[in-house]
Amino acid sequence: MASISPSQPETLYEKHVKIRPRPVKGRFASLRKTALLVLLGIFHVLPFFQWNGRQAIFFDLPHRRFYIFGLNIWPQDFILLTFILLGLALLLFFATALLGRVWCGYACPHTVYTEVFLWIEQKIEGNRSEQLKLARKPWRGEKGRKRVLKYTLWVLVAMSAGIGFVGYFVPIRQLIPEFFTLHADVETYFWVAFYGSFCYLQAGIVREQFCKYVCPYARFQGAMFDQDTLIIAYDPQRGEPRRRLKKQDRENPDALGFCVDCTMCVQVCPTGIDIRDGLQLECIACAACIDACDNMMDQIKAPRGLIRYTSTNRLAGKNTKLLRPKTFAYGAVLLAAFGLFVISIAGKGDLDVNILRDRNVLARKISGSRIQNIYTIKVLNKTENPRQFTLGVAGADGAEIDGKKHFSVEPGAVYETVLRVNIPRKSLGSDSSINIDFIVTPQDNPADAHHQNSKFLAPNK
Repeated sequence: MASISPSQPETLYEKHVKIRPRPVKGRFASLRKTALLVLLGIFHVLPFFQWNGRQAIFFDLPHRRFYIFGLNIWPQDFILLTFILLGLALLLFFATALLGRVWCGYACPHTVYTEVFLWIEQKIEGNRSEQLKLARKPWRGEKGRKRVLKYTLWVLVAMSAGIGFVGYFVPIRQLIPEFFTLHADVETYFWVAFYGSFCYLQAGIVREQFCKYVCPYARFQGAMFDQDTLIIAYDPQRGEPRRRLKKQDRENPDALGFCVDCTMCVQVCPTGIDIRDGLQLECIACAACIDACDNMMDQIKAPRGLIRYTSTNRLAGKNTKLLRPKTFAYGAVLLAAFGLFVISIAGKGDLDVNILRDRNVLARKISGSRIQNIYTIKVLNKTENPRQFTLGVAGADGAEIDGKKHFSVEPGAVYETVLRVNIPRKSLGSDSSINIDFIVTPQDNPADAHHQNSKFLAPNK
């Protein structure tokens, strides 16, 4: 058995080496920057939109209400959130089955903020070689100044991300002045600091380690990939055997592939992999290697596409099928979820009524040969305006309400009262109970009347 030298102690893990991706220009780099600006713009601008006198998208956790433009979601309507989350998950599965990890490369918040942090780092510390040179210098002097500036800008970006996130739960137009004048709640500062620190940790320190070891999406994507899924791949038939930019290779190009082994595809990769080794778990499909390789192909006057978006079948010379059982299945379930969501929205009322019969006094006789039951009624106004209601009862001849029949309910408030229903004894016949129908009609929209059935009991003979 070989012995381990004391000078070379055994380690359980490999020391992490920071990846400093080289900046690259190209069509996919431009597409990523456009996606970054659009997504950050949506994230930070949406809270400032107003709708009906309040924030258009607002998650009011203390009052358990979610506002999404004209849609008000109450605890009773949380099935709508189920459909929304289910639809988003299915949309991700559908996109992955067709386009691979396009979400990771262009739209994942981790990727978006990592791009921002990398851009700041490159603007301050320079390109990859300049960063490596700076890392070897002592902290005093140039390195200290640049690092302090970089970390300060990172903190400001992380803080803006924290404020933007909390702005969906605290009105943003109230949050910003209170935050900077130190008048915000302790909870507000905590959540801004928590989400901002999370952003700083993810985009500034952890970076590709999150994609490699933490993110579950990279693990279960294999269940959604098949031979027709769009992936980023190196074409070995065009690239091998690799050539060098040396005289003997330039004089005999026909016997060699187009890959010049420049390693540019590795230097620009944000996760530090070599795409020429085949499809790997760490690849986030950002297409930086495609831009780098295309640029090199242009320099040596070779055709582009040595590294490209393709599929396993296409690399093997087979046809790629976009429409296949897996995509049909995801599409069908996605359409079903969307249909259920639309039906739920269409059937969602702005009124919620709950009527309970008093169990202490089941039924009693009163004057005029009438029977009386007592009920507790609760009416929830889900709209953002005060509403007037009229209460009625039907289901038996001579049924009447003994009490207040007209009432108003403030926005988001619950009106609760005890009411008595009287029915002539002869209308009950020999039945021990009958069904009656309570009708709550909003005066501003009589067509939105709410009906609720309840039992009316007769006293024991």
